Amino acid sequence: MSDLNHIKGGHLNPIKEGHFILDQPLLRLPHELARKNFKSAQLAVERLREPSLATIHAAANSSISGGSAAQTLATLDIMITRIQGLKRKIESLAGEEAVLHRQSKKRIQHLGDLYKVPSFIGKQYDEWSRIRLHRLIADYLLRSGYGGTARTLAEEKNIEELVDLNVFVQCHRIQESLLAGKTQECLAWCADNKQALKKINSELEFELRLQQYVELVRMGHSGYPSNFNEARIHSVKFLTPHSENKYEKQGVIKHAAARIFQAAGLFAFPPHTMTEPYRSLYAHARWSYLSRLFVSTHHNLLSLPTRPLLHIALSAGLSSLKTPSCHSSFASSSSNSKSSTTSVCPICSTELNDLARNVPYAHHTTSYVETDPVVLPNGRIYGRERLLRMNSKVGVPDGQVKDPITGEIFAESKVRKVYIS
Repeated sequence: MSDLNHIKGGHLNPIKEGHFILDQPLLRLPHELARKNFKSAQLAVERLREPSLATIHAAANSSISGGSAAQTLATLDIMITRIQGLKRKIESLAGEEAVLHRQSKKRIQHLGDLYKVPSFIGKQYDEWSRIRLHRLIADYLLRSGYGGTARTLAEEKNIEELVDLNVFVQCHRIQESLLAGKTQECLAWCADNKQALKKINSELEFELRLQQYVELVRMGHSGYPSNFNEARIHSVKFLTPHSENKYEKQGVIKHAAARIFQAAGLFAFPPHTMTEPYRSLYAHARWSYLSRLFVSTHHNLLSLPTRPLLHIALSAGLSSLKTPSCHSSFASSSSNSKSSTTSVCPICSTELNDLARNVPYAHHTTSYVETDPVVLPNGRIYGRERLLRMNSKVGVPDGQVKDPITGEIFAESKVRKVYIS
């Protein structure tokens, strides 16, 4: 815990601080799962508490008033059976909590190892970085649906406690079930997290129930009229309770009541209608929307970033190296056959150039300018001594100057001195 006290106190190298900021989900997820585990145990106890007390009072009153002993014993047996069921559930939740505590301890130790690293040039930091890289790759594989490959990597590198295998495997399974047109698994997940979803004002359950309603109406138009009546019953039971709800999406307030009124109009419009909004409600693309909505809700509930950590780490690294010249059409010999220079910039390389195209440029607080700058007629600026030395190496005739980037040749008399003001 001393390592965490140092971290809390703010005595951190900026590079280490960047690592800790990126790795926040590493500690946050076990905490969220442990909190959810505790809430489940608390709810199970509260549900059984009142019935158990009522049963005990009833058995005591029956015994005092001279009631049937057999009936009293039967009542107590039912209560004991319920308490034994509660005990089994609590034991199961306690086992899950022990696993979460073990994961948290391992993860704190992993982050504490970074604090103990004396230098970023050395074997100790390389070993820590290698573990972190394996963890980021496993996280990327899990988010992409390659759970088996991620599990194999985690087991091979002995980082099972640092990777959230079960959480992402369950998320991907529910995501795939939605893409396959099934809502049962996702609704079961909503039931398990009902209070948390209500707290964040999530529209996931409402959208799932709305989709079930749409499918019932679709079946009704397809030659099964009895489904129309089922759709009406479904609407009253599952949609009407949401009629007072409001959901905010991208700054726009959406009223559930308005969506319910729109859904009612589906009775008058067949699935092949071109009239909006009924066409959109019938569209099979809604399953993809529900899948994305579930993933974003799942990650929001567990404080997980929506993007893979590998993407975030790569973006930060690429951005710190990127300059405007990295994507210039005259950047280097790789993109300009007339160039006589060879860039050693990683961003200019074939492998990373496209990846870095949409990330922001590096922020430089200090400009570095050569001591003898000159400007060519095409507007490009170089150091005079370095420019002449390079021209000499490529055999440019006397009295002429060649731009080493664009390959253009100019008379030396047209080169002008640049003064920095």
